[in-house]
Amino acid sequence: MKDFILLFRQAGGEQPLLNEEEIAKINKKWEDWIGGIEAQGKLSDHGSRLEKSGKVLKPGGIITDGPFVEIRESLGGFIVISAENLEEATTLAHGCPILESSGSVEIRALLV
Repeated sequence: MKDFILLFRQAGGEQPLLNEEEIAKINKKWEDWIGGIEAQGKLSDHGSRLEKSGKVLKPGGIITDGPFVEIRESLGGFIVISAENLEEATTLAHGCPILESSGSVEIRALLV
């Protein structure tokens, strides 16, 4: 088994305002999806959601507001899963709720 990180990316720009009921439905989808991975014994780390703002340190000590304000998507969070290979990790990424809102999941093996 290897560990893979699933990085959740969301298209930038204005996000629609959601009411509490809509937020609860979305949160439930995330809980169900991650719970399904956990039930298979494949969840290594629940990861975390990330703040939208931060700083980027570039060569030469240049600091910019970030993250990556020049790109059109933002990194919203991650989890770490265990899988036999990249194909299995990709299969586990299917069903991620971010895919329903034009987001994407980046799947990468962690090096030890």
